[in-house]
Amino acid sequence: MFAWLIGLPLIAVAVVVARLAARRGPRAGYVFAAVGGLLAAGAAVLLVAAAGPAAASGAGGAAASAAAGAGSSTAALLGAAIAVAGATIGAGIAVAYTGAAALAAMSERPELFGRAMVIVGLAEGIAIYGLIIGIILIGKA
Repeated sequence: MFAWLIGLPLIAVAVVVARLAARRGPRAGYVFAAVGGLLAAGAAVLLVAAAGPAAASGAGGAAASAAAGAGSSTAALLGAAIAVAGATIGAGIAVAYTGAAALAAMSERPELFGRAMVIVGLAEGIAIYGLIIGIILIGKA
């Protein structure tokens, strides 16, 4: 579990390096792709490191079943976190674009307020769907 805490400063350093490299020239896309690949590889290594000791500690029969139960609940909680985070980030992006477009449309034609808010509300519904999936997964943990 602490392997993820070790990875947080590494992610922060990678983000800072990518931002500094993006300011230097037009090849920022290559830098972002390289940093993204390194972060993905680092996340895979941390995942293996975090899952390794739990699997190795379950040598006995009762200990193995307890470790398997803990692993499945950890996977369900991790899945819930990914579902909520992904849905929330997606909803944030969707609301940003639809909200800006709705404000632009309402500045020209104020009678479009109701329609514009419905579109923004539909974009916000994405986060609610992710939250529902997260609650379902936490209930199964």
